[in-house]
Amino acid sequence: MKNTPIDYSIVTQKIKESGLPSVGIATIREIKRLVDNIQNATGEKFIRMEMGIPGLPPTQIGIEAEIEALKKGVASIYPDIFGYSELKKEISRFVKLFLNVNVDVEGCIPTVGSMMGAFACFLTINRMYANREGTLFIDPGFPVQKQQCTVLGHDYKTFDVYDYRGDKLGPKLESYLKSGKISSILYSNPNNPSWICFTEKELKTIGELATKYNVTVIEDLAYFGMDFRKDYSKPGEPPYQPTVAHYTDNYVLLISSSKAFSYAGQRVGMMVISDKLFHTKAPDLRRYYKFEEVGKAMIFGTIYSISSGTAHTPQYALAAILKAVNDGKYDFVEVVKEYGEKAKIMKKIFTDNGFKIVYDKDEGEPIADGFYFTFSYPGFTGEELLNELVYYGISAISLAITGSTRLEGVRACVSLVKREQFPDLEYRLKQFNEDHPV
Repeated sequence: MKNTPIDYSIVTQKIKESGLPSVGIATIREIKRLVDNIQNATGEKFIRMEMGIPGLPPTQIGIEAEIEALKKGVASIYPDIFGYSELKKEISRFVKLFLNVNVDVEGCIPTVGSMMGAFACFLTINRMYANREGTLFIDPGFPVQKQQCTVLGHDYKTFDVYDYRGDKLGPKLESYLKSGKISSILYSNPNNPSWICFTEKELKTIGELATKYNVTVIEDLAYFGMDFRKDYSKPGEPPYQPTVAHYTDNYVLLISSSKAFSYAGQRVGMMVISDKLFHTKAPDLRRYYKFEEVGKAMIFGTIYSISSGTAHTPQYALAAILKAVNDGKYDFVEVVKEYGEKAKIMKKIFTDNGFKIVYDKDEGEPIADGFYFTFSYPGFTGEELLNELVYYGISAISLAITGSTRLEGVRACVSLVKREQFPDLEYRLKQFNEDHPV
């Protein structure tokens, strides 16, 4: 019997009841369920860092617009498959004002969250050419996107970018692209789970190679504007959120409302298809669709089949939020800076107690403090570390399930950790350090 912050026997019992062979390699939802059960049994509150969900109140502008739309009776009407016209207009404005990229409103498509956007991209983009096999993931990344490919029966390739930053990225990418089998490239920027951010040089490399090999880049901007080392909050003024769209016309941008606008529960996101790609004709699409034009296949084939459009009132909410942001009346970046401030404090608590940050640099520059960070402890793999930390009331996920090769690493999300929990975090990590001297 061990003297740990959370009752050792109860934790052991709940792990056994869960049927999990190892906490350290469990999925995010499996860990959530286990921790819920331990908290209920012990009455002890965990430092919960496994779920990448917002920890701030939803944007009030959206709530009010949604209520007003409901009062007007839109719930009785099917949403347009193209999307609510005012929302499409504001998405196009937002992309221009905050990315400095021009996209026609027809290529600005509301989706049921970016999860649906990614799924729709895999279905459509990966079927443009019959002789290609699937997606190249620049990892580490969001595990469910690979699960989506698996569900679809699509092949995919992956590599951990940790050792291929800067000048090394181009040759590594080209080693996959020259096979002629890659349909699309997907990455997140800022990155989930590592919080690395690609430099302009790296984005230029990705864009130029995508053009050279006629491959579509699916850029996941779930954490839009949240690299707090620069101020991306001013509409129409540089600096702009970095994007591959400055370097290629072969792109789809996935922009989420979940983190930047704390509007995760209503499942509304944005898919932005470049003008060129929208009108590209790929005859092989006719194997699955009535249309060979990518934009029409995406809307009338894929999105119609998956969801028949995005729920009406969340579209009104997002349209109102974006209008306020575009008009300079709502500074969404200022609101979410709380994540960066918490990360800075939490990372110091970890490193003061013997832990190390795993992904720590962007081409020699320290990474930003933001929604996620990664940590390790000497002598432990990520799996072993999580198996032990659960007894100390700390939950996170292993980097092993994200495509990372840094198997010693763990991903922490700061969003659900309250500032008043910092003393508990410090106490638990200090005891862990004392129990496991380096």
